[in-house]
Amino acid sequence: ITLLFSVSGFLYGQSQTTPSKPGSAEHVSKNDPGVQKAVKISTYAFNNKSNDIYLFKASSIDDAQKQVVKGIKYFLEVKISRTVCRKTDHPSLDNCDFQPHGKLHQTFRCHFEVWGIPWLSWMKATFFLCLP
Repeated sequence: ITLLFSVSGFLYGQSQTTPSKPGSAEHVSKNDPGVQKAVKISTYAFNNKSNDIYLFKASSIDDAQKQVVKGIKYFLEVKISRTVCRKTDHPSLDNCDFQPHGKLHQTFRCHFEVWGIPWLSWMKATFFLCLP
């Protein structure tokens, strides 16, 4: 009887702290190097598709999740804001300041999906949707 209660107590304890299912997306730190790289890749993808003359860069990372699927897939909720750098100048985004509040200031809320294969040093934005 003692063994039965011990086993049932163990199983009950396990069900209280069930880990996420294998293959499901899990929250990850916004400071994770993979997240930072995925945000940069996403922002470059946005800038390549945008008709704006100015570059945009991430102003905040609101949520980050990753899922292991033949590599790593990142799901990101990011705010991106217009910078003072023009696309034609091709500067590094790290050196671009945000537009001051005023007529040219603009921010989008974006959902980005990025797939990476770390062992091949490969990463690509597969989907994004940005709204004002």
